[in-house]
Amino acid sequence: MKIAVIYGGYSGEYEISVASGQNVVQSLDTQKFRVFPVLITREKWVLQMDGKEYPVDKNDFSVQYEDEKIQFDFVFNLIHGTPGEDGKMQGYLDMLNIPYSSSGQATSSLTFNKNFCKGYVETLNVKVAQSEFLIQGQKDIYQRIIQHLRLPVFVKPNNGGSSVGMSKVHEWNHLEEAVERAFREDTEVLVEEFIEGREITCAVYQTHGEIRLLPITEIVSKKEFFDFEAKYDPALVDEIVPAPIPKDVWDNCEETSRFLYEELHCRGIVRMDYIFNDEGLYFLEVNTIPGMTDSSIVPKMVRSASLDLSGLLTDIIEENL
Repeated sequence: MKIAVIYGGYSGEYEISVASGQNVVQSLDTQKFRVFPVLITREKWVLQMDGKEYPVDKNDFSVQYEDEKIQFDFVFNLIHGTPGEDGKMQGYLDMLNIPYSSSGQATSSLTFNKNFCKGYVETLNVKVAQSEFLIQGQKDIYQRIIQHLRLPVFVKPNNGGSSVGMSKVHEWNHLEEAVERAFREDTEVLVEEFIEGREITCAVYQTHGEIRLLPITEIVSKKEFFDFEAKYDPALVDEIVPAPIPKDVWDNCEETSRFLYEELHCRGIVRMDYIFNDEGLYFLEVNTIPGMTDSSIVPKMVRSASLDLSGLLTDIIEENL
């Protein structure tokens, strides 16, 4: 079976995506699969083999590799951000009838849009932070935020990941600078009230028709919050797996994650992020293409569960076929 592992993308998460893709390429079972690393950028779509690049024919997502025309049986999607996490790649592959590892087009579009996703999750009676949604060019946005939200607040691009363009604001006179920074990454911005508590994350996937969960992880950032730098510098964060949390919180996190995985119609492996405190468990976001570098949270969860990453990747491929 010919597997294309796609990585790269058009966003600030490009380098992490490349590292995730390369780790999955090295981890896939080559006794079962022929593995083909495919880099996707705005400038080129290319198969990278033997130190050479072979262009991808976008008409049917095929590659002329030496004397063979490669038609892929499956795509393992490791593109963080656009176009791999927001539904664009999923729609393209759906039209070509090529199965892939991640959630479908509608789910990817919904979950990538933080405002839409939070709004839907709130209708399912899951706690979320109070927020204001901004569109570039709107008037009186600062007055609206100050009237409806309490400091401190997080300001983040509405469509994006890895905390790129994100700021924590403690004083209203720093709000405009933070909003402008987020607007440099996106035309939509979400401003959320800060929730005091501990951050945890739960990975969920499905295999043989059964939803499974990996050990919950607690994220303890040594910076003010879990920003882009902290996410990818081990010296700036402690990722404790399994999380040293009360059993009732653990059970609630697992139950909520399983519930949301089904309600959001997720596929493949996803990571649900939360904050918990004495008032309960608050949903932050769902990552439908979580990081898969060797130092990323999901591979750490896999090792903690005494599972084999290669076997988990095979399970995801077989389930989505």
